[in-house]
Amino acid sequence: MSSIPYSRYLIGPVPWYSFLIVAGVVLAILLSCREERRLNLPKDTVIDLVLRLLPFGIIGARLYYVVFSWDQFRHNLLSVFRIWEGGIAIYGGIIAGVIVLFLFCRKRKISPLIMCDIIAPGLVLAQSIGRWGNWFNIEAYGWTVTRPELCFFPLSLQVPSDGFSWHLATFFYESVWDMLIFLFLLFSRHRILRRQGDVFFFYLFLYGAGRLIIEEMRTDSLYAASSVRISQLLSIIVCMAIIFRYAFLLHKTLHRVPAVPLLFLIISAGVTSVVFYCTITGSFPVSRSSLFTVLFLSLYSFLMVLSFFIIYHSVSSREVISDADNCP
Repeated sequence: MSSIPYSRYLIGPVPWYSFLIVAGVVLAILLSCREERRLNLPKDTVIDLVLRLLPFGIIGARLYYVVFSWDQFRHNLLSVFRIWEGGIAIYGGIIAGVIVLFLFCRKRKISPLIMCDIIAPGLVLAQSIGRWGNWFNIEAYGWTVTRPELCFFPLSLQVPSDGFSWHLATFFYESVWDMLIFLFLLFSRHRILRRQGDVFFFYLFLYGAGRLIIEEMRTDSLYAASSVRISQLLSIIVCMAIIFRYAFLLHKTLHRVPAVPLLFLIISAGVTSVVFYCTITGSFPVSRSSLFTVLFLSLYSFLMVLSFFIIYHSVSSREVISDADNCP
């Protein structure tokens, strides 16, 4: 398979990027509508929500990008509206989408966590599909690859604007990670993730844990300061907030946190403090563009995932025991 797309356009003026995003959205809607019927929600609830989510999600994704790329727009404010030229960020879309979803659910008197669970699998599937639009646009790639044995697609791709040099295909890594999250959510949401909000929180956590690593390898990150990649910062905050949420549920159930989950919670919080400080100050013990930093973040991400699964398993196990004790 060639590392360079034959064209940015599918047919005529229709770009592959737009087509893939639309295809992902359509599949997400179909999956969500199927879940809507299974839960016996009012007909067209998902459609009504999507009609609100799409425009505000796009606006949020664009505003997020503009805010953290202000130097690119400050001298030509009209360029803010030229979204067809590129420049959206998924985290901005998620933030705007969650706000709209909560307002919609409040008006319809529907649990927002139920709607989040309905939307999450389709959303991450759409992200996985949409990332391939980055290939057709030759964007969202990573460091330069110099070792010949690593110069092959999809591990890396050639960038014409950089003299056809090879770069890490980070868009592909994220696409694969998103697809794995989708498959996990799809096959576990009715078997393991049974509590309201579980599917959504697992989506946010797993996406953030993967994005934390992949973002380090990208060359086009958005920065909140000279050395702070905003996506990494958000990923850390979101992941740890979710870990503490489930630790709180465990404490609420048992009035304490068992030794093993508590140990992992303390270790995870401690390492997070170090990573958070290093991210803010840019003072990692090794070069920010080095493989060692990626390995360090990978180990940290693995620690967060392990801590989360241990705490979640403790919560779920306790609830199963409680349900059994309450059986007549």
